[in-house]
Amino acid sequence: MSYFTLSALPAGILFALVTTITPGPNNTMLLASGVNFGFRRTLPHLSGISVGVVLLMLSVGIGLGEAFIHFPVLYMVLEVASVAYLLYLAWKIGTSGELKVRQGERRPMKFYEAIAFQWVNPKAWMMVLTAATTIHLSESYSMNAIAMAAVFYVIGFPCICLWAGFGTAMRRVLSDPKRLRVFNIAMALLLVCSLYPIALKLIDATSA
Repeated sequence: MSYFTLSALPAGILFALVTTITPGPNNTMLLASGVNFGFRRTLPHLSGISVGVVLLMLSVGIGLGEAFIHFPVLYMVLEVASVAYLLYLAWKIGTSGELKVRQGERRPMKFYEAIAFQWVNPKAWMMVLTAATTIHLSESYSMNAIAMAAVFYVIGFPCICLWAGFGTAMRRVLSDPKRLRVFNIAMALLLVCSLYPIALKLIDATSA
């Protein structure tokens, strides 16, 4: 008996490619981190994102997604927390200073912080919940989650590396403090803009 089917694999790969390479909170922060800290210091952030998405996908596979279906208020609480935390991160990015700073004054996101961030990242939740309900690599819900977690890791990691790499390539151009300040403010605004869909959803829910 086969646990997996390859017929839906192209769809799974395409979904992982599109969702991980397009702009979102993770990629915006990786671009900013590449500019401010370089690729090597951003590696823990990169690894944490990939591992965090895998853990999120597996958690949905063991029933967390069903819990949100039966208790929608839990998902609303998560959305509110996501908005608050992303606004905080946008403020931190927007107020960042020069590339050369004193030791300990600024640092890139750590591995475990990047893992934890996926639990309040609305795009990450959209990715895993959509994948779990629309892409069927296995008849088993849990095995499907395992398969999609592997796809997200294999396809997603190179995609997000591109954002950090592009940011690193821009370091010389943005070595001027004024240019860097404009860039960081722009990244902060993009991060805030990424909240637009979830903000509309919360407004509709509260006004209903």
